[in-house]
Amino acid sequence: MARDVSDVTPIGARSELVEWVASGEKPREAWRLGTEHEKVPFYQANSSPVPYDGERGIRALLEGMQNLTGWDPIMENGRPIGLVDEAGGGAISLEPGGQFELSGAPLKTLHQTEAETAQHLDHAKAIGDRLGVGFLTLGMSPLWSRAETPVMPKARYRIMTDYMPKVGTMGLDMMYRTATVQVNMDYESEADMVKKLRVSLALQPIATAIFANSPFTEGKPNGYLSMRSRIWRDTDGDRTGMMAFAFEDGFGYERYVDWALDVPMYFVKRGSTYHDVSGASFRDLFAGKLAQLPGEHATHSDWANHVSTLFPEVRLKRYLEMRGADVGSLDHITALSAFWVGLLYDPAALDGAWELVKSWSAEERESLRAEVPKLALKTNIAGRTARDVASDALALSRAGLQRRAHRDEAGRDETRHLDYADEIVNSGRTQAERLLERYHGPWGGSVAPAFKECVF
Repeated sequence: MARDVSDVTPIGARSELVEWVASGEKPREAWRLGTEHEKVPFYQANSSPVPYDGERGIRALLEGMQNLTGWDPIMENGRPIGLVDEAGGGAISLEPGGQFELSGAPLKTLHQTEAETAQHLDHAKAIGDRLGVGFLTLGMSPLWSRAETPVMPKARYRIMTDYMPKVGTMGLDMMYRTATVQVNMDYESEADMVKKLRVSLALQPIATAIFANSPFTEGKPNGYLSMRSRIWRDTDGDRTGMMAFAFEDGFGYERYVDWALDVPMYFVKRGSTYHDVSGASFRDLFAGKLAQLPGEHATHSDWANHVSTLFPEVRLKRYLEMRGADVGSLDHITALSAFWVGLLYDPAALDGAWELVKSWSAEERESLRAEVPKLALKTNIAGRTARDVASDALALSRAGLQRRAHRDEAGRDETRHLDYADEIVNSGRTQAERLLERYHGPWGGSVAPAFKECVF
């Protein structure tokens, strides 16, 4: 999320929270996709992490990007912490360890999102090269310890940093050392949201498997193909996971809102001040009974900010966020978006995807989620391999993209953006497995070459 919301309109009733989610409904012709990706910066000269301050730090990188793009700065306590394109809808933000994130604008086609990401990467490379900074195409920083990783000057991250060790053993690794790619997608009705949410929750571990790309930690193999995904399994059980309740009869906006109300808060923002209320109940704020802020009542911005701190594998705000994949190259980023657009934006593909997963039990979905970080495409689910399911899902997605029939200037449809994922599944070898082969072969047991080969 690029910046926290400041809408001080009081919330008068629970129904307003449900209406807030429902207000995301859009007619099919207005559906868009928004692609987000994070990337870990490093100094090209010595593969060391990039701090916020200094002549060649993250702040200098942001200021260079501002000069190049003309985007407006997002400020906190007099310091730039991001940029926003008010006209187009895109934004650049900083994750806790300096991961540099593009939140793409809502766009109509995958061709447009590929071009947007490519332009951003060109800009980041132009400014980065000037500062001696590169960016990794890996889902986790492969070399530095948590202590060596810089900390960005954002108040919400200080609050989260204090809270995370109380609710899991890997939350700080998630914050400071991982990098993801996700696509944000629309729905036209409550029923449409429910179907898309169920399909995408069930298949999220399949996406994790296809795009597994984080096999190294602190200079050596970590035993996983997607360590980033493993980390999320021990981050904060109150706000993460597969949301088994989404598959229960009667699930809809209200049930999601009730779950969100009971997830402990991190902070309440008043003006420019972040008040640490970590562990407190939004219901208490809603009722004006929050012990840390006596007399304060919940506002619409409090709700929007709180919902942004929920981290299930698929997140519902006023759109759906697919949150299961490690970051990778430009082709990798666009393929992730293509996978979900083809499946969820074509009615026949969505029906086919539901047929793929509807018989899976909650236990089977959870087992898939638990095993994929280590085994990726070799994981078993309901008598099949994840690779088998991925192959079926990709075929459905490709057919969905063909029916969308959005063509680029060369006359090609959107199916070309799936070629990267198809090659991985057809070969049965994830990017993480290919990197491990290089580590044990030409890299000579060192991750140092990653800072030359695994870069944007």
